[in-house]
Amino acid sequence: MGKYTIPKPKKLPSGNFRIQFQIDGKRYSVCDESKLRVKEKADKLYKDILAGIEQEKKSPLTVKKAMQQYIDSQKAVLSPATIAGYQNICNNHLKLIMGICVSDLTSLDIQKAISREVQDGKSPKSIRNYTALLGKVLATYRPNFHSDISLPQKEKYEAQILSEEDLMKVLKASKGTRYELPILLASWLGLRASEIRGLKYSDIQDGRIHIQRAIVQGEDKAYEKLTKTTAGDRWIVLPETISKLIPEVEEGKEDSYICPIRQNVLLKAFHRLCLEAGVEPCRFHDLRHFQASEAHSLGIPDKYVMKRMGHSTDNMLKTVYEHAMNDKVDDFNSAIDIHMEALLRSAGM
Repeated sequence: MGKYTIPKPKKLPSGNFRIQFQIDGKRYSVCDESKLRVKEKADKLYKDILAGIEQEKKSPLTVKKAMQQYIDSQKAVLSPATIAGYQNICNNHLKLIMGICVSDLTSLDIQKAISREVQDGKSPKSIRNYTALLGKVLATYRPNFHSDISLPQKEKYEAQILSEEDLMKVLKASKGTRYELPILLASWLGLRASEIRGLKYSDIQDGRIHIQRAIVQGEDKAYEKLTKTTAGDRWIVLPETISKLIPEVEEGKEDSYICPIRQNVLLKAFHRLCLEAGVEPCRFHDLRHFQASEAHSLGIPDKYVMKRMGHSTDNMLKTVYEHAMNDKVDDFNSAIDIHMEALLRSAGM
């Protein structure tokens, strides 16, 4: 790159001075109250950028390095759990392309990396997560690159919902243990495991409980965060049966957690309790599906169910309802058969 002269500062309506310049098509802007300082800042920024470009030429930007830089740039705005997921992808997946320079990457390279993930048994959903992150990285470091790749077909998600009988068996198996309360909070109130772990004694007021935070697992430890969506911040009436299971809070510790259980401990315990109860194990999260299914069978309007469970869309409800309808297919078929046979008999056929 040849010799370049920094443009003269322009005075803004605010009284500040601004210098703008471009390098390789990217615009940079520097502002300051002092005309002298803004020139010094612009000059330093320009030299730093050129130095970075020269360094990059000596040490090419690989896909792995670009992905790591992108992840680091997002740590202030994304949740620790999301960052941990991104870091896992960077460290353990799409290995066939991680050493390739971003500028040299081709669609064929990406397709080969995807095929390897398929061969290694990774699910279509996981592979889509890998390529989604890669797409964000390429949009940042190689914005004009358009890949032409094929992804494995999505697997249809089948909701797994405990029957009322099976849930009662699991609850009996959990009776008197520290897991009885979390199981009821999930199956009765429809709370997520992260929301249950985030509940504090101070959230209980006037017979209601405020769901306003979650505890999620980061790369190295658990973190407290806001609910998954704004719709997740909600109040629910606290049934007396559940209220009685909440341990007494020690004086001055109203800000402590009601269910201080590590996520992996809770999930493993729930799996074990299902086996002890003679019930086919399902995910702890599927207890929320039980709550949605029960609400549907009681004829409760979707808008109310969404508000109670903290959903911003009805996508999950549709999935659960489809499952509930599938369970009734044989009954519906039988009803149709009986009706048609009656029609034929009435016609003397």
